[in-house]
Amino acid sequence: LPALLRAEKLQKRAARVGSDWDGPGPVLEKLRAETGELREAMASGDQGHIEDELGDLLFVVSNLARQLRVDPASALRRANAKFERRFRAMEKVAGSRQLLGDMGLEEMEELWQMVKKLEENRN
Repeated sequence: LPALLRAEKLQKRAARVGSDWDGPGPVLEKLRAETGELREAMASGDQGHIEDELGDLLFVVSNLARQLRVDPASALRRANAKFERRFRAMEKVAGSRQLLGDMGLEEMEELWQMVKKLEENRN
């Protein structure tokens, strides 16, 4: 099975025997804890440790999706489409990929926020 689907199945199986969170709130707290552990792993520079902690973080995000009754693969597809749409809009506003590539991260963030606001105003 794809890793995301396998994570869902493992969590559902654990939930059936009572190993489950009381709702999304505690899962968000676990997400915060896992983010801290990932930061520590990053500081260590140990790539294996980083991969383990990032995997734990993704597993918890999958669990949050289950708690919220959201299909995580569908949510990620939507996020991918939104990112692609906004990034293409940034390129269009900038005039070309080359001009976008010449910008600093702060300039790109300003452009991203502008495109995001324009998109939200259309909806």
